[in-house]
Amino acid sequence: MPYRPPLVPYETFVADPPDLPVRAPGQDGPAVLGRAEVAGTDPHGATFKAALTDGVTTVVRVDAAGDGVIRVRLAEDPQARSRSARLMPLVHPGTPAATVIVEDRYVRVDAGAVVAEIRLDPWRIRFLRPDGSLLLEQDPGTVDISGRRRTLPFGHSTADGVRVAWHESFVAPGDERFVGFGEKFTPLDKRGQRALMWNFDAFGGESDRAHKNVPFYLSNRGYGVLVDSGMPVQFDVCQSTHSAVQILVPDDLLDYYVLAGPTPAEVLDRLDQLTGRPYLPPRWAFGTWISSGFYPDSQQRVLDRATRIRERGIPCDVLHLDCYWQVAGSWSDLRWDDEAFPDPAGMLRTLTEQGFRVCLWMNPYLMTESPRYAEADRAGYFLRRPDGRTYVADVWHGSYPPCAIVDLTNPAAVEWFTGLLRPLLEQGVAVFKTDFAEGVPADAVAHNGMTGVELHNVYALLFNDVVAEVTEQVAGHRAVWARSSYLGGQRHSAQWSGDSNATWPALASTLRGGLSHGLSGVPFWSHDTGGFHGVPEPDLYVRWSQFGALSPLVRLHGTSSRLPWEFPAEAERLAVSALRLRYRLMPYLWSAAVQAAATGVPMMRALLVDTPDDPTAWTTDLQYRLGEDLLVAPVIDRSGRRDVYLPVGDDWIDAGTGERHRGGQHLRVSAPLARMPLYVRRGTLLPLVEPQATVGDGPFQEVTVVSWGAVDGRTVVHDVDGDTIIEAVRDGDELRIRTWGPLRVGQLAFAGVGEADQPARSLLNGAVVTVVPFAGLFPAPG
Repeated sequence: MPYRPPLVPYETFVADPPDLPVRAPGQDGPAVLGRAEVAGTDPHGATFKAALTDGVTTVVRVDAAGDGVIRVRLAEDPQARSRSARLMPLVHPGTPAATVIVEDRYVRVDAGAVVAEIRLDPWRIRFLRPDGSLLLEQDPGTVDISGRRRTLPFGHSTADGVRVAWHESFVAPGDERFVGFGEKFTPLDKRGQRALMWNFDAFGGESDRAHKNVPFYLSNRGYGVLVDSGMPVQFDVCQSTHSAVQILVPDDLLDYYVLAGPTPAEVLDRLDQLTGRPYLPPRWAFGTWISSGFYPDSQQRVLDRATRIRERGIPCDVLHLDCYWQVAGSWSDLRWDDEAFPDPAGMLRTLTEQGFRVCLWMNPYLMTESPRYAEADRAGYFLRRPDGRTYVADVWHGSYPPCAIVDLTNPAAVEWFTGLLRPLLEQGVAVFKTDFAEGVPADAVAHNGMTGVELHNVYALLFNDVVAEVTEQVAGHRAVWARSSYLGGQRHSAQWSGDSNATWPALASTLRGGLSHGLSGVPFWSHDTGGFHGVPEPDLYVRWSQFGALSPLVRLHGTSSRLPWEFPAEAERLAVSALRLRYRLMPYLWSAAVQAAATGVPMMRALLVDTPDDPTAWTTDLQYRLGEDLLVAPVIDRSGRRDVYLPVGDDWIDAGTGERHRGGQHLRVSAPLARMPLYVRRGTLLPLVEPQATVGDGPFQEVTVVSWGAVDGRTVVHDVDGDTIIEAVRDGDELRIRTWGPLRVGQLAFAGVGEADQPARSLLNGAVVTVVPFAGLFPAPG
């Protein structure tokens, strides 16, 4: 299987996915739709009746599910739903009016930005742009010279007389590229890969195993495809044959959506209209999170750590306490270790006074050695085996005692579980890290009758829903710090990449995973700064801190300490400098976050989002734009050297040197350890503030606006007291800047402006101002 290394011993994951059967030579199985007849039309679409080649009668429904969205369903029962729908709907289609035209051999369903053209005999669907040009078309089935089938077109397959999957295939032109599928750590363009929608405990971030899968992809041809199923859907992305994308859905129906663009941003906007808008975390969540690390902790250590953070001037808003706030061997029974933490309420009050919020680690498993296990077991709060026994599983892979898995489909279990969380929130805990949740075994049985296969992926959504709801009831927000997720999981902010190794290659693959996840509709993502497993060398710690500081969210966490003072003095200074830069950029970062929540365009995004017509942008996956105006290229090698691609359409200014570069070119750069390759789009108006100990709850104060290039520009700064528009107009030797809104702009500075380009006069809201010197985004050494 693609998720197991060859010739290497491995532990069987307690929740391995079920394999689709392999047919014996000569055994029949695929049945495809050859022709159909119109059964009826309505203002939203058309219904067709057809027999597959094995004689099974099916119903096809093609309708508009939103402006620019076509939905296609194939099932025996027209009322069929995905098996995951028993627990929750994953997609919420609209019912807009469509233009439906029926002709002799063709039916057209017009949803505005996309049109479905259905040929009845032989059956085939083509998806067209409004101008009639081809967007996407079904593959009718490919057979090789030996007569063997190479693609599985519109229809289903059986094995031993039992249907095992519905399937669909699309023609893939040779230059088409495909991105998305959730947090996949493989190269950004998934052509040639097979994406399996099954949540894994991924043991790092360097494979196609993912904690967070999203059955959705984006194409550089201007569309997206979304499959509505919580089952282990497979996307064969030009792997079996370079000429087709094949989708295999082991569910009770095939239910997919084609989302028109033409831009990736428009596709992502339509995706969120179908699956839910992202949840915007509280503003404090965009500050630094610093973890206790994965080793024994105590109340005194926490208090000492907090004091030291403040004394050393490290900006930080959240202290995270990992597993050891609980009694070792009893995880996760949500009880303070009263020996290590004799007065947690007093500790939480002290930390609040120091400006910290506290996050506690937890998961939905309970070790059998916990004092709470027996009572919960008797009450039936856990998933069961098929024979009715409690399902006790090795979810920690032999490292810790086996666990039962809380059955969150059982209302009584949910009440018990939230009853353990609520007192912690009332005590002063601000947020929970919702770890694990990928371990529902395939043969488990839930209270509501779902099998483990049916529950496995959507269990992550249910887990985070339950924790988010009780958090909102007590703390007033719905943020969680989640490891696992699935389709629609953008409602759970934030998400982080799991247990990455503390190595240079892992930094790079972690970045790929974040970009892939952002292209799947999830804008608020993070990672374990420094890497989770192992001890990072000092240079890696600095480089990862620079990457973390310019990520949507940032947390320092690992199996060993990631506290800056645990590293050599120079590494500490540079890591903290990166965090201080983040806090200087907070008006920009918060504005990008507000925009991401409104549109679904990720904060940290692959270059293709903003420049989709740039072919190189679709293959560049080790750098990103943070918001629209910053181009970030994390250093991924101890040499400090790397290649950087500047996207077309703009000139870019090196934030370290002030040098201006035209877009559409590659640079070979060598970045000193004190700074990472960072570029600012010429024309940017960048709002900066003086970094404080915390982000703060009030409006941004005494903002300095830096004009990069001293040319025309426009930006919108979102703040708690409203939005402010800032515009710059260059008129000869004069630069005029005006603001509309509550933001107080105290100073104006220039960057990337040569002597010959300096304005002779600068005005701010009509008044002549003195332009202050700008020392750059990276402080001088010392």
